[in-house]
Amino acid sequence: MSEIEPSILLFAGRFAVRGSCSYTLRLAEHLPQHGFRVSVACPDARRVEPERRRELQIREYSHLQLPVWGRVVMHMMLRSLKLDPPDLIHIQSRNALRQGIWLARQLKCPFVITVHDYLQPHERFAVDLNWCQRIITVSESVKLDLQQQTGLSDELISVIHSGVDADASLDETGVLDSSRVPVIGTAGPLEAVKGFPFFLGAAARVLATGRDVEFVIAGAGPEESNLRRLAVALKIDSRVTFVPNLLDFGDALTAMDIFCLPSLQQGIGTIMLEAMAIGRPVIATRVGGIYQVVRDNQTGLLVPPSNSEALADRILELLDNPAQARAIGRAARSDVISEFGVAQMVSKTVDLYRELLESIASRRELAEIAHSAETRRTTLR
Repeated sequence: MSEIEPSILLFAGRFAVRGSCSYTLRLAEHLPQHGFRVSVACPDARRVEPERRRELQIREYSHLQLPVWGRVVMHMMLRSLKLDPPDLIHIQSRNALRQGIWLARQLKCPFVITVHDYLQPHERFAVDLNWCQRIITVSESVKLDLQQQTGLSDELISVIHSGVDADASLDETGVLDSSRVPVIGTAGPLEAVKGFPFFLGAAARVLATGRDVEFVIAGAGPEESNLRRLAVALKIDSRVTFVPNLLDFGDALTAMDIFCLPSLQQGIGTIMLEAMAIGRPVIATRVGGIYQVVRDNQTGLLVPPSNSEALADRILELLDNPAQARAIGRAARSDVISEFGVAQMVSKTVDLYRELLESIASRRELAEIAHSAETRRTTLR
């Protein structure tokens, strides 16, 4: 371990507009303030604003994830890292795990990995316990699922909630302003597990009551064309706006009066936290780590998953009670500031890094003492 400014490599997959990628960017931005040298390596960072990419010194290794050429790129990366090897590798998500473990073995460098959501059926999660020092999960729910699926020990897994930027002085009085048409929105990668068809089903039910409401789906992904077809089939496409080409969700969330998270599974809901941080009332499904964030009727509203009718009812409840919606938004923002801010996430991550690096340094020192003693004994013989 370096005596001054320990070096951390954040090894990530392809950057996309999603919570797990925001996690990496926030760590890269804030860790240097705690005395760490930080580098970021990934196969593709085009979804990160060019200025921020330069500022955070993100190193792109194109074709890293290709089956044949990727091996060549990995060896190129390895040669570069050997010139200034990290003290610790932090693998940012499961899709970077296999290559991250290979790097750790080649560099003889310990690593940690963050798990953001649940293992998929038949997914193999294998870590090299010779080099893996800790697994971070973003919620207790994800930790429990990981233990049930793998049998990993409790001591190996630490829970550190994802953190978001929050402004304590934000004014949310514009939420459901009577002078304009309300906007109900959702955001995230457009994947089947995110439950967006149920959001569109709820939108159809709300519009069937004759309400003048606009709906927004922000994000891109493999389900986009299916969702657009569903909006047409439900005859609500004129009231649903898709916003796929984003570098972040900030502007889209600001445009919404109510944020919905219709996920069928959810590790914690970083994008939901971002909506809460700007005082938006949220309606979310009763799944996974959402229970650790949302208190029903206090910091948000909860509905069963896969239930468009229940989601529509709660949307109508907030539309009919703007004061209630704003009160929920205020309480949600207060919770995010106190429990789910970036400062808390970074502080806990820094404490974990320091604990691990000190432990590694102590083990190396003991090994060196033992080796020196053995050498002296051999000499005396």
